[in-house]
Amino acid sequence: MDSPTTTRLVPYEQLDATQLQQLDALEVHPQQKNYSGDIYTALHTLLKAPEPGIKGFALLADEVPVAFLLLKRPPFLPHWADPDTATLHALQVDHRVQGKGYGRACLQALPAAARLVWPEIKGLMLSVDADNQAAFNLYLKQGWVDSGEAYRGRIGYERRLALIF
Repeated sequence: MDSPTTTRLVPYEQLDATQLQQLDALEVHPQQKNYSGDIYTALHTLLKAPEPGIKGFALLADEVPVAFLLLKRPPFLPHWADPDTATLHALQVDHRVQGKGYGRACLQALPAAARLVWPEIKGLMLSVDADNQAAFNLYLKQGWVDSGEAYRGRIGYERRLALIF
């Protein structure tokens, strides 16, 4: 897995005009849209939300956005999340650069980025579709813990995972 020498996870607000245009062009594989949505929906969610309940982050590889994700806190925290956590949503890696470790890079940089935004949080949580085995395995390899709980989600059963700081 070759990764560029420089990757960094930056808040959406820090992107310049060129990076914002590049982010708009991010595309996920069609079969992954059921799980992560698309960049248009993620950006719409971010830009319609009042501060500070939703934050967007882009993973830059050599200063070009290759991935995007959302973090949520109250009043946008989902019903299944613990109140002292932030939740991960809409993690998307551009299909043209998948398999290069960018999803892993996002997850590795995420705890520090989340604590900078919300120092009071005690961890991160996410919900992953039970059929999304690739994502489930990625999260487990990065230290997320499966709660064993499943609930009926938007497209099937979802599993809750947590990363406690």
